[in-house]
Amino acid sequence: MYLSLRQAYGQALVELGQNKSVVVLEADLGKSTMSSEFQSIYPDRYFQMGIAEQNMASVAAGMALTGRVAFINSFAVFTAGRAYDQIRSSICIPALNVNICGSSAGLSDYGDGKTHQSVEDIATMRVLPNMTVLSPVDAVETKLMVRAMMEKAGPCYLRINRNELPVYTSEKEKYYIGKMTLLREGSDVVVFATGVMVSKAMDAAGILEKEGVSIRVVNVSTIKPLDKTALRNFCVGMKGIVTAEEHSTIGGLGSAICEALSEDRVAVELVGINDEFGISAENYELILEHYGLTSGAIVENVRKVLRIVKH
Repeated sequence: MYLSLRQAYGQALVELGQNKSVVVLEADLGKSTMSSEFQSIYPDRYFQMGIAEQNMASVAAGMALTGRVAFINSFAVFTAGRAYDQIRSSICIPALNVNICGSSAGLSDYGDGKTHQSVEDIATMRVLPNMTVLSPVDAVETKLMVRAMMEKAGPCYLRINRNELPVYTSEKEKYYIGKMTLLREGSDVVVFATGVMVSKAMDAAGILEKEGVSIRVVNVSTIKPLDKTALRNFCVGMKGIVTAEEHSTIGGLGSAICEALSEDRVAVELVGINDEFGISAENYELILEHYGLTSGAIVENVRKVLRIVKH
């Protein structure tokens, strides 16, 4: 089953709207980010700021100072990039209750090219003190995350894919920020994946199973704070690690895991975007293939890890 993360986000905002402290600010992309769902029910607490993400972040900070819980929305490349200074100075330094939705994240806005594709947003948000960074695997987890963001003090950055993705999260499953979820058990190599790359990791595990290689797949949907205890527990008994993300290999999930395991002697290979911007493409799968964000790339990196360990 494939569902839209954007629609799930809009529905979650509507549900949170029952709390009158919630306000939603948009940067002229409400029909794309789906924040317009909130506008249709609570128009008096929905603020259309125009194409002005910097101002939107500053206004949200002011609202948070009055006791409001603000959700600000735009494409990920604009929230994490264009409004960076305002997020840093006005939201993160005072640790205000402002939740930032970076929609159409990664390469998922495949048709609009490098100016609209965010391959560095995890890195720029992760480096900010007080910021929580979230990357849901599917629509169900998106809704659970948004509810958790509402309850958490301090700023959060939520990275949402533009396209429909397969569902792996149970609606009955208990969620908390920081949770890593085991999706497939294995005994040879553990693959830590986030976002769309979780489905690629699951496909890779099926391919490798036919070769007699057993892969453990873990969904890492909280990039920061990273649960180092859970991370190490998932590595126990493994011959090596592969990380997979729709983001630059610099500063993203792979970097976070390597930093966390810097004192451990373990083979790690990273699947991600290698220090370059995006391009335009005819469809999503085509652009993922161009950058090597595929099940095949994960398979090759698992094989590489096993070769390293063997020798």
